[in-house]
Order: sequence, then structure tokens, then C-alpha cells
Amino acid sequence: MPKDKIKILLAEDDLNLGMLLVDYLEGEGFEVKLCKDGEIAARSFESHSFDLCLLDVMLPKLDGFSLAKKIREKNQKIPLLFITAKSLKEDKLKGYGLGADDYIIKPFDEEELLWKIKAVVRRIPLNGTTEKKELIPLGKYSFDVYNQSLSLDGKIKRITEKECDILRYLATHRNQLVKREEMLKELWGENDYFLGRSLDVFITKIRKYLKDDNDINIENVYKVGFIFNVPK
Repeated sequence: MPKDKIKILLAEDDLNLGMLLVDYLEGEGFEVKLCKDGEIAARSFESHSFDLCLLDVMLPKLDGFSLAKKIREKNQKIPLLFITAKSLKEDKLKGYGLGADDYIIKPFDEEELLWKIKAVVRRIPLNGTTEKKELIPLGKYSFDVYNQSLSLDGKIKRITEKECDILRYLATHRNQLVKREEMLKELWGENDYFLGRSLDVFITKIRKYLKDDNDINIENVYKVGFIFNVPK
């Protein structure tokens, strides 16, 4: 955990659950502001600086989706995680349409929530810090993590946030076996069959982005994971 604490806005009307989460997350090194309804959370977001928002969907006065919309009007990049008692596809699509990074469905295990939070914390700059540059050479390519781009011979390819997270993870563990289950827990917060299929789709796209350098490749290790082969 960084020396400066990650600041979390927690909007949860169940105060028993809210206080439990505050105690747990602060014990893990985070700083947490608990708000009991959507309007209080919206005012708190305007007057304070946060790194991540953890929003219950069913909030009084201003529901979680409306709150997320207000937050997105102020900040397009801050990670949003929804807490919900529902698992309806329509609700998830609505949340993702508002820029949600992930969902967690009640009842949930605190450790599961921690995994999901850590999955987004890895890539966010702390409040008051200048967004740093991180350029990673990958064979003939230059990988700009914070601008989410791959460049080769002056040509720049923009990639999505999740593609960037996956490529960064592979680049960090280059030339060694990475297990699928560990990647899923690190990048999504859980090991799930459907997330595993999504990972395969992302890997296929990343292979296409890197196809102009025959010396690098992402090797499948059947039923285990991947090896990102990059010349030393």
C-alpha cells in the first residue's frame, strides 16, 4: 500500500454494514468517508478529494446511479464500484454505461471486496500527485501505460483501460508463467468462468496489436495461463 492513503467515498445507507466496511477498510490501510444517503455523498464528493467511490445502488434521496452520474460530471476518471442487492443484467448494463469499474453483490465477503478495490487501486494516481509517465519497452514497441498507447515506428495505437491493465500485468511478469486465476483475481477481483472468457478475448486483441514484432508473443499454457515472451 502506498505511503499516502487511498481515500474512498463510501455511500451506504445500512449504517451497520457501513461501519463494518469502514473498520475493515481502514484496517487495510485506506481512508474512508461514510455517507448515509446519496445527497450527502454528492456534497461530500464536491467538497473533498477522493481516489475511489464505493456506491450502494439503493440509496435514499439520491440513488447510486444518479449519484454516479453526478460524480462523472465532475470527474471522468475516478473508479466507481457499485454495491447492489440485485444481479439483474439491466442494472449492470446501466452501471457500466455510467462508467462503473465493477460490481459487488450483497451479501459479499469483505475479502472479495478488498480484491476488487485492489484491482483498481493499482492503476490510480493518488490525490495531489502529478500523473507520472511509465514507458515500457516491449521488443520494437513502446508501451505508454498512463496514456494507454502502444507505439511503433511513430505510429500510435490507443488501447482500452482494461487492455492496458492486462498488458501491464503481462509486461511486469514477462518471460514467466502467469496463472489465469491469479490474473483474474488481480485484474477483476475474482476468478470467474465468464471473466475468464473475457480475458481470452482481451488477450486475442492484444496479440493483434503486437503482431508487427515477430520476436514477441503471448504463449498459451493449456489450462494454466500465459507466458509473455519478450527478448531480453
